[in-house]
Amino acid sequence: MGGSPLEGRTVVVTGAARGLGAALVRDLARRGARTALLGHEKPALDEVAASLPTAALALEVDVTDDTALKSAAQEVRRCLGRPSAVVANAGVAEAGLFAASDPAVWRRVIDVNLSASALTAHTFLPDLMASRGYFLQIGSLASIGAVPMMSAYCASKAGVEAFVHALRAEVAHHGVAVGIAYLNWVDTDMIRGDDASAALRALRSHVPPPIRRVSEADVVATRLAQAVERRRTALYVPAWLRLLQVARAALPPVVMRVSRRTLPRLEAERPLRPTGLLGAGGRADEPHGKP
Repeated sequence: MGGSPLEGRTVVVTGAARGLGAALVRDLARRGARTALLGHEKPALDEVAASLPTAALALEVDVTDDTALKSAAQEVRRCLGRPSAVVANAGVAEAGLFAASDPAVWRRVIDVNLSASALTAHTFLPDLMASRGYFLQIGSLASIGAVPMMSAYCASKAGVEAFVHALRAEVAHHGVAVGIAYLNWVDTDMIRGDDASAALRALRSHVPPPIRRVSEADVVATRLAQAVERRRTALYVPAWLRLLQVARAALPPVVMRVSRRTLPRLEAERPLRPTGLLGAGGRADEPHGKP
């Protein structure tokens, strides 16, 4: 991938220990970027960093911790140089009925997915202004249309969409580009955790087949790396998600009809208990989210 505009540049990726984050830093490194991997699970971060063909730095940090994130940013500058791009990828999710949810877990989803994304942008914004760089927020189909059983996740992803639009308008005159990636289901530990929820699996089975389809993490990572290269304002994976932007006002009634048919039957079959934070990444985050 010679000739990439990322060659020799420093790119920061949060949530890089596994899944989509790990796949993304591998793709960025193949394009010649120096990568800073931020997240939990230091051994996993180190393993990914050691596999890369370019300079990499693995830093264990809770991205909701202002002081820790600032220290990590200083270390990135010292070891790799000023970042030219930052990808806010860290995220967690819980499936289950809102009425049965643990407020602390619900709040943690918001903190990691929304507050920490804004904190990541705030921490690295001086670097991006100096480098006229690029900030990419990982969004979701949930940024466009909410679904039951995922209230915290949907609220957080709708929030990051609004945050990105506001930030873009504030920093454009400084030469900083801000983008959001709208992703459908990606084959990661988080999604495999979703599949452990019988209720959520049943709800997914009632949506059109294209929405049920799960994309490979490596394929999505390639699209994300291209978005970083091209400083894209918006990326849709798969591309047909763009059509939902036009139809988003019609989505809530459709979701309501599906859930009113499906949820009563599911609640009659078994209690719809919350899953807790999903996947291995969620389990790694749990000690940091306890009050």
